[in-house]
Amino acid sequence: MIAEFSIVPLGTGESLSKSVAEVIRLVDESGLSYRTNPMGTVVEGDWDEVMGLIKKCHDEALKQAPRVTSRINIDVRPAKPAGRMEAKLDAIEAVLDRKIEK
Repeated sequence: MIAEFSIVPLGTGESLSKSVAEVIRLVDESGLSYRTNPMGTVVEGDWDEVMGLIKKCHDEALKQAPRVTSRINIDVRPAKPAGRMEAKLDAIEAVLDRKIEK
């Protein structure tokens, strides 16, 4: 499965970089394939690994903020093998006939 998520700590001021850095540290330590962008993170793995990681990230943000909101978008396609994150981007590049910014 591929899941895109964003976690927003509330009540800690205008800057979120410290809280987000702690969340990304957890994602990096998970060993799962991921990509971070300015608005969220996409991670790939099996259901239990990914959902467990997102819960762990949400809980970490709650240690630093009195309130946290999380958004999750899930794409499950059992017939497709792992590595879909890269394959999806490769398919778009093939249609465009050029590399895209990753």
